[in-house]
Order: sequence, then C-alpha cells, then structure tokens
Amino acid sequence: MSQVLLLLSGLFFFSTSGSASSVPYPVTCVIRGADLVKDGVLVLCPPDCTQVSVFGTKVYASVSSVCGAAVHRGILGQPGGSVRVHKLPGKHNYLRSYAHGIQSRDLSRWTASFSLTKPVDVPLELTSDIVTTAMSDAALPVKKPLKKPPVKKVSTGGNKACQMDIAMVIDSSNNIGQRRFNLQKKFVIKLASMLKVGSTGPHVGLLQAGDSPRTEFLLSNYTQPKELLSAIKQLVYLGGDTNTGKAIMHAVETFFTQENGGRRGHPRVMMVIIDGWPSDDLEQAALLARESGINVFLVSVAKAAPEELAMVQDKDFMKKAVCKDNGFFSYSMSSWFGTTKHVKPLAQKLCSLDSLLCSKTCYNSVNIGFLIDGSSSVGEGNFQLILHFLTGIAKSFDISDRGAHIGAVQFTYDQRLEFGLFEHSTKEASLNALKRIRYMSGGTATGAAITYTTENLFRRTGPGRNFLIVLTDGQSYDDFRLPAMAAQKQGITIYSVGVSWAPMVDLNAMASEPKENHIFFTREFTGLAELAPLVVRGICKDFTEKN
Repeated sequence: MSQVLLLLSGLFFFSTSGSASSVPYPVTCVIRGADLVKDGVLVLCPPDCTQVSVFGTKVYASVSSVCGAAVHRGILGQPGGSVRVHKLPGKHNYLRSYAHGIQSRDLSRWTASFSLTKPVDVPLELTSDIVTTAMSDAALPVKKPLKKPPVKKVSTGGNKACQMDIAMVIDSSNNIGQRRFNLQKKFVIKLASMLKVGSTGPHVGLLQAGDSPRTEFLLSNYTQPKELLSAIKQLVYLGGDTNTGKAIMHAVETFFTQENGGRRGHPRVMMVIIDGWPSDDLEQAALLARESGINVFLVSVAKAAPEELAMVQDKDFMKKAVCKDNGFFSYSMSSWFGTTKHVKPLAQKLCSLDSLLCSKTCYNSVNIGFLIDGSSSVGEGNFQLILHFLTGIAKSFDISDRGAHIGAVQFTYDQRLEFGLFEHSTKEASLNALKRIRYMSGGTATGAAITYTTENLFRRTGPGRNFLIVLTDGQSYDDFRLPAMAAQKQGITIYSVGVSWAPMVDLNAMASEPKENHIFFTREFTGLAELAPLVVRGICKDFTEKN
C-alpha cells in the first residue's frame, strides 16, 4: 500500500506545478513520465540515474524513468541536471537501443509517451562537459565564451556505436611459434584500429595465454588509439602450453571489475584467439564467463590436421567455450596469411549489441517464481486477471535456455507445480504455459505453499538472482512467517502482492527487506496491471544492487 501512496503523492505534487515553469523541481531517478501530470514540466535530476528502466528511443513510453531517458537521449550526463518533459500520445513499437551507458528496451505498445528537451535557461553550473558534447547545437544554451582558461579536456574520441569493454586473449603458446605470433600481433593491431577505442567508445584490455596467463594491459590503461597500438606492438612472445581455459578464467575474475577499468552498464566482450587447440579444459571457464555476463568469442586459426586430432583433448571445445553455440560467436581463419579481409567482419561482430546474448542484466539473468493464490475467494474471472498480471511481468524478461527463467506454483490448502523454472526453454513456451494454468479453488495455506515452492521450484541458486512473487487475496490459515524466513535465507527475494482483503500485516511479514520496496497492494483485481512495471523495476533494482 505504501508504494502506491508514494506514487499518488508524486502525482499530486506535479499536478499543482505550472506547465512551463522556469524553476526545476527536484525528482528521484525512479520518477516516470506517467508520474508527471502537466505537460512541459521542468525537473531536476540527481546524479547517476543509469540503473533504471527506459523503454524506447528518442520518444519514450511513459513507464520509463524520466532521468534515465534523459541520460539515454544524451541530454544529461552522469552528474544530472535539468530537463523539460513533453507529454505525447501513446504509440506502437518503441524501439530499443544502447546509448550513453544505458540499454533501453523495446515495447510493443503503451498508452502514453514523452520526449525531452534541454531548457535554454538552465544555469551554467547545472551543465557539464559530458552533457554538452552529447547535445545538438540547437539544444544548447547560447552563452558567451568564458574568458578564464578551460580545464584539461578529456578525449571524447572513439566509436560511440561500440561502447563495449573488450578483453582480448591472444595465443602465446608453443603451438603458434614466434613467426605466427608476430603475424597475430599485426592482425590484432588492425582489429584494434578498426574498433576505434576512445573514452566514449570501446575500451580494450589484453592478456596472453601460455603456461600461465599474463596480463599485458587493462581496459583503462589505453583509451587513445596510438597508445593502444604501440602497446600491442611491444608484446613479447611467451611460449609454453596453450592453457586458454586458465586465461579465460583469469580474465573473468580480474578484467571487468571497476577497480581494473570495467565500466558499469557497458557490455562485456572477450575475444579469444587459439592457434590450433587448447591444452586445458575450456568448459568450466566458459561457464563462469557466461554466468558473469561476458560474451566470449572464439577465433580459431589453423585447425588440427587429421594426424593431430588424437592430441586434441576435447574436439568440441569451440562449442563449449563460446557465449552461445549458434555460429555467431565462432570465427575461423585458415591461416595467419591474408587476415586483412577478416578484420572488418570480426570488428562488426564484437560491436553487435543486439546479438550479445550473454550480457548479464536483470532481464536475462533472473529466476522468477510465481506463487499464485487459487483459493475460492478469488473466482474464475479474477484468476484470469491474475494470470494477465503475471504474464505482463514475464513479458519484460528475456526468457530462454540461457536467459531468464520463470516457473509457477498454484496453491489452496494443497500445492500444484504448474511448471518448473527450467521446463520451457523459450519465452513463447513459458508465456503459453502461464496462460494455460487452470483455476483450482479451495482454502488458503500460504505457509505450506512457500515451503513447497522453496523445495520444488528453486533448486538452483545464485546471488541476487532468485525471486518469488507471492500473490494472495486473503488471510492465510497457517503460519507463513517461518517458511518465508527460510526461503530468504536460501537466497530468495520475496515480493508480496496483495489484493482485496489480503491483510497488510501478512504481506509485510512475508516480504523481503526493505519491506516498503517489496510490498504491493491493490483493492481491486483490475488494478493489478498497473503494478506489473513496478514489480519489474523492483526486481531489476534488487538484481543490480546484489550483482
């Protein structure tokens, strides 16, 4: 109930404001376009509004965060600032895109939209270098140049369409030898030049695979092309076994941390070059990479000859090492001669945001269980509204065999596993299974249902990845406090959603901490649909904070 009341208070606040005020109103990162009643409202956004939900490109669905959309649009930078919000009608096909550190999402249809402009009368102290470089000249305030000397400029060079963090793992083993190692360096130099690194483009780090992995430079060491290419030229051949698995593991554990230059919100990519075949196992290292949201590409050169196949430990190492065995993440070159023709297509692969299936986000990395009240007080008609609400939540996530997973349990006095988290490997199959759930009717034993769900649905665990949404319309006839505590100790975050006569004290007792972020209530079943985006936003906030 408190969540809904907070939203209503925001609506009241903005409904009393002028439609084109010159005084910006301070807002939080989670204020949506739908929360602003008047058109042309000027708001003041706080810093770091990047971990929020944004739907669309240029024109945003009203369920989007206003400040997050402003950063995505390039009107605001990380420091925040003022932006004017223009309300627009709803539309079909909001397109997703990646810009300025934010991945917006697509949406088939929404009832209202908004666009954003930078006010021309914003005080200079509310702007920043990052903001002005991302804005069009027409949107900038007209000001006389400052006479005092400018601060030291930070380069904004780089390919802005490829804002990836890329770790290159090159082969420095006995397999490749000194001569082919030098040819490999020339190829990597051409590839790095094609990528166009820069502070607003891709960042590249590199390590060599031999007996032991050797870090040559981190993601943040070189953000100027000349410096990067010079560092690659100076690489020294190591020799030894081709312990590529060990090198991948080392890169996963060290390369993408913020301390070593990993940028929050930027897709993680690892390109691994192997001349011949690996000496060690790649499967476990690649599994860790996938679980860490790293997109592993494998570039294979000079495959083993028929007489050498007996020396290859795992002939399927290519399939097991890549992000996904769909052909996109594998690239083969027959030799180190004539590699120039491979530079451009490989660079395009590394920068193909829409195809990077392993980038770890809340939308593709969570397990969500639905615990559905099927008691007699719900009724067949309202039960369909519940399924519609849960389908609305599920649609927001990228459900697949290696993406997000959903499962469902229905309960009365008894419990029924409708389908497990890993039962359906596609989004369509999962949504169809959810829609096909048949109403049980009976009593209400929420405690026994939570215990059953914990034991039968969440058999695989992961930090900040398991979520249980408990939806009920009334009071439980058994104790649910201890089962809820046990589930949370197992790493399951519980959201309690109440309808009609569900006691607030019960919802509070079941929900995870902080309680106000994990409780939702609506008096009527028809109000559930409005709660779906709020629950999705809460799950993503929890995921981001814990990962």
